[in-house]
Amino acid sequence: MLRGLAQLIFFADDMDAAKRWYSDLLGMEPYFERSGPDGGLAYLEFRIGDYQHEFGIIDRRYAPHPHPAAGGPAGEIANWHVDDVSAALDRLLSMGASEHEPRIDRGDSGWVTASVVDPFGNVLGITYNPHYVEIRRRVGTFELPGVERDVPPASASEPGGDRRPPE
Repeated sequence: MLRGLAQLIFFADDMDAAKRWYSDLLGMEPYFERSGPDGGLAYLEFRIGDYQHEFGIIDRRYAPHPHPAAGGPAGEIANWHVDDVSAALDRLLSMGASEHEPRIDRGDSGWVTASVVDPFGNVLGITYNPHYVEIRRRVGTFELPGVERDVPPASASEPGGDRRPPE
């Protein structure tokens, strides 16, 4: 079900300071930025490493949970790519996880996210991530011999890959 780490999300109270700090650390500017309703920076994203993993920073005002110091779960969210967000979310909930953030279609690019809190208090994010699919298409995948998959390979899917039922 969890195909690979697709994205790591951090939260920041001061987005401009976080942008400067991480730009200096990584030696690059974010490749993507989005403003919030007030016009201030709400989200920024870098692509880092050999496989261009996504590292996003979200203004803490938009976090789906309170700051850990206020009794919320851990602050960061690692989003794991899945082929079908709705089916993965249903499975996680049936296994005792609690919904943290419902399934959300993030614009019209095919990006879908959801998250749960596992029975141990950790946030587990799931996503259908078009960037992950594109990198996997270009680089290929490593398949262990003799291991059965819980979902068919993405190449068997329609373009866009998410096998969620129509709503």
